[in-house]
Amino acid sequence: MAFYKAVKGTVLVGGGALASVLGLSHFAHYRRKQVNLAYVEAAEYLAEPVNREPPSREAQLLTLQNTSEFDILVIGGGATGSGCALDAVTRGLKTALVERDDFSSGTSSRSTKLIHGGVRYLQKAIMKLDIEQYRMVKEALHERANLLEIAPHLSAPLPIMLPVYKWWQLPYYWVGIKLYDLVAGSNCLKSSYVLSKSRALEHFPMLQKDKLVGAIVYYDGQHNDARMNLAIALTAARYGAATANYMEVVSLLKRTDPETGTERVNGARCKDVLTGKEFDVRAKCVINATGPFTDTVRKMDDKSAAAICQPSAGVHIVMPGYYSPESMGLLDPATSDGRVIFFLPWQKMTIAGTTDSPTDITHHPIPSEEDINFILNEVRNYLSCDVEVRRGDVLAAWSGIRPLVTDPKSADTQSISRNHVVDISESGLITIAGGKWTTYRSMAEDAVNAAIKFHNLKAGPSRTVGLFLQGGKDWSPTLYIRLVQDYGLESEVAQHLAATYGDKAFEVAKMASVTGKRWPVVGVRLVSEFPYIEAEVKYGIKEYACTAVDMISRRTRLAFLNVQAAEEALPRIVELMGRELSWDEKKKERELETARKFLYYEMGYKSRSEQLTDRSEISLLPSDIDRYKKRFHKFDADQKGFITIVDVQRVLESINVQMDENTLHEILNEVDLNKNGQVELNEFLQLMSAIQKGRVSGSRLAILMKTAEENLDRRVPIPVDRSCGGF
Repeated sequence: MAFYKAVKGTVLVGGGALASVLGLSHFAHYRRKQVNLAYVEAAEYLAEPVNREPPSREAQLLTLQNTSEFDILVIGGGATGSGCALDAVTRGLKTALVERDDFSSGTSSRSTKLIHGGVRYLQKAIMKLDIEQYRMVKEALHERANLLEIAPHLSAPLPIMLPVYKWWQLPYYWVGIKLYDLVAGSNCLKSSYVLSKSRALEHFPMLQKDKLVGAIVYYDGQHNDARMNLAIALTAARYGAATANYMEVVSLLKRTDPETGTERVNGARCKDVLTGKEFDVRAKCVINATGPFTDTVRKMDDKSAAAICQPSAGVHIVMPGYYSPESMGLLDPATSDGRVIFFLPWQKMTIAGTTDSPTDITHHPIPSEEDINFILNEVRNYLSCDVEVRRGDVLAAWSGIRPLVTDPKSADTQSISRNHVVDISESGLITIAGGKWTTYRSMAEDAVNAAIKFHNLKAGPSRTVGLFLQGGKDWSPTLYIRLVQDYGLESEVAQHLAATYGDKAFEVAKMASVTGKRWPVVGVRLVSEFPYIEAEVKYGIKEYACTAVDMISRRTRLAFLNVQAAEEALPRIVELMGRELSWDEKKKERELETARKFLYYEMGYKSRSEQLTDRSEISLLPSDIDRYKKRFHKFDADQKGFITIVDVQRVLESINVQMDENTLHEILNEVDLNKNGQVELNEFLQLMSAIQKGRVSGSRLAILMKTAEENLDRRVPIPVDRSCGGF
């Protein structure tokens, strides 16, 4: 077996099949040509994409079925797999890509949303004099600059503050961050700088001010990870790659080499997950880019293959945007257990994470309450005591599985770098594993280089440096203004469309429904507090969305921003998708059920529901209990011990407020723990106790009842929208 340790500048080669190809009979080291870090304008070398728009999924399936043999078949539709497909097809290779779920359904959509070189990896490189770590950081900083260049609509530089609470740490961290700038060289986004205590608090007013001596600000990149992954896959499809999601590899195909008598992998038996239909896809070379499932595919090739992937779980949480400034992130370089926590503005919300712990491999990772509380506790340490960090303000939470490459006997995943490896089996299966989101392009280049060399494919050098991804070429920061002027969209919606689809935003705008209002003219929202519109559902189907989960999590990012909002939007999304895809009522019901299960387990809704259960303790002072009982009895006029929709309607009518029955049902259902259609006094007291403890926030029933009590004689309208949507 051959084994590359692929770090930019050096390749380590082991014996076996690759050694025989290279004419090496023993382990040897050789140095590759250093890659020129200067940008290459891809348009000079490439023709325009063969397709103006990506072909439909049905057309792609026909291509997969009817092509006698591809040059390269890529398994895995994450960032690296999609990158491999784009790299191969732009070299002129006949390329196929299959993914068992949706593009970016795994780790690639569950990242910290940063495009970075890795400040802590540079620290390790310096402290341990590790040249390999240094090269990895330098490579990542080059890739960071390239990604910001080729997808400007989906990515942008982000200043990140490193608060300093001890005087001796100020020069220590300053030197480290300046070295980070220095290693980036011409790819440095903006120079880092030092802030005094007062200036730091101006930029980040919610920061813990006690003992703060100053701060250092440096720059990294931030992106919309799932949309970026999708843009890579769509770009590959436009250049001619046959790409298909929901295509599972059941087994690998092999043939016997007539010259050597050895078996060679020459394709895969694939199954359409949506229809159950199976067929063979043949290829001269197969690339395994399946992230955490790397060893699963390797064992399809060779059951005795040793594991090279050690999975690590990283949990993130999303909180309301008021927890951080709109354009400044925060880095906690040394948490209570030695991890690193980022606290970043993202999509007008605040993302915090991540954890780092060994985990089992699963298609459906679940964020644990322990990890959520760990992140909340670390956030509390860095925020002012004036800011109450509440468990109820967690709007969404998810766990992603990092596919770290390591010695399988190692127990400490935190000390493992994100270096990637290219492994070539005796039968010619190319495996690309490890690495990090930022370096997906160079990982893909290394994998395709290895495939070309081992399988004697005829192709030129990689051409993906400087190659614009879908939506990026004609994007500009003012593009959204044309959307407002030409189509009558709300400014917020137009900005969102431009930042999501780039120059393809006009196609979404053309599909937008008329609102029937004076303004906006078009663009009916899926949910009131987010700028996602119904036209995105129709357009998402053109982007290969096949399920409601695809739509709420990866075509839009609702599930990652607010699970309650995502659940509210689900019925309309399913209705729109059903209309476009001709779903019957049973199919719609299954989609709703599957999507709700996804929100419940994988996006933190389960943790939300556990904050208020029929076993929740009531920890209230006697005076508080009396106060809440009086409030409850204003609605329960008959002293039944419970309130129903009829009771709430009666109180609202007495103060001249109208509310539809469906909304009232939703409001009561949030608190109706035993689901008997009524809210009992004990359930109401459990709710108020949970609110006091910070485990629940934004309860519409609590807000409605409090406001009604205060305004029974004033006759003012009662707000019932979610208060920041927390739970």
